Amino acid sequence: MMDPVLTLEKITKAFADNGEVCPALAGISFDVRAHEIVCIMGPSGCGKSTLLRIIGGLEQADSGTVHEEQGNGRGSLSAAMVFQDHALFPWLSIYENIVYGLRLSAQKLPEDEMKQRAEALLALTHLDAFKHSLPHQLSGGMKQRVSVARALAIKPDILLMDEPFSALDTFTRRELEDEVLRIRQEMKTTILLVTHNPEEAVYLADRIVILSPRPSVVAAILPVVLPQPRDPANSEFIRIREQVTRLVQGKPDLVQQ
Repeated sequence: MMDPVLTLEKITKAFADNGEVCPALAGISFDVRAHEIVCIMGPSGCGKSTLLRIIGGLEQADSGTVHEEQGNGRGSLSAAMVFQDHALFPWLSIYENIVYGLRLSAQKLPEDEMKQRAEALLALTHLDAFKHSLPHQLSGGMKQRVSVARALAIKPDILLMDEPFSALDTFTRRELEDEVLRIRQEMKTTILLVTHNPEEAVYLADRIVILSPRPSVVAAILPVVLPQPRDPANSEFIRIREQVTRLVQGKPDLVQQ
C-alpha cells in the first residue's frame, strides 16, 4: 500500500448567509495515497467542491490542516484543477491553451521544452489533429480533454477534478473516464475527483469518500476492490454502486453488506 501524499485533518469551513453563519464542513479528515484515484461524493450542497477548492489552495479553511508530503523533490505537492466548465480561453488555439499555464508557472521552461511537453499531451489525449483549432470548433468532450491536458502540462503531483464530465452525454462521459484511467496508468498521477454519479465513482475509484449532509463530516470511506477494467453490469459492481447510493442518501441501514 502506497504512503499518503495528502492528509486532511479536521477541515472546517463556514459561510455567511444574510448575516447568519452557515457551517459547510465540520471536521473533514482523510488521506490520499500516491497514484490513487479517490472520489468524493455526498448529497447536493454538502461542500464537495468547497473541499476540493481548499485542497487546491483556491479557498481557505477556517480551521484544520492540509498536510502535503514532499512532491517530486520540490518541497510540496503541486496540484492542478479541472472544472466542470472547461474554462478554456476562446481566443487561443488548443496548443496555446495547453501551454498557457506553463508560461505562467514558476518552472520557466524553455520554449522548445514547453512545445515538446504540449505535443506529448496532445498525443496522450488524442488531440494532435486539433492543435491549431479554437475551442468553439471542438465538441464538449474534446474541450474537456484540452482542459485535462492543460492541467497535466505542469506535471502536477495531484490532479483535482470537480465534476468534470457531468455535462456530457453518457457515451462521451465513459470515453473520458477511460481516458482518466489511462492517464493515471501512463503518468502515475494521483487523482482526487468530485462526482455526483455513483456509477462513475465505482468505475474509477480505488476509494470513495462519502460526505454527510452539511455541516459535512466523513460518513464513510469505501474501498473499491475490483480489477480494472470494470464492467458496470458485473454483480459486484452493481452491489457497490447501490451501497454508495444508499450511503449518499443517508440510508446505511438499507445497505446490504
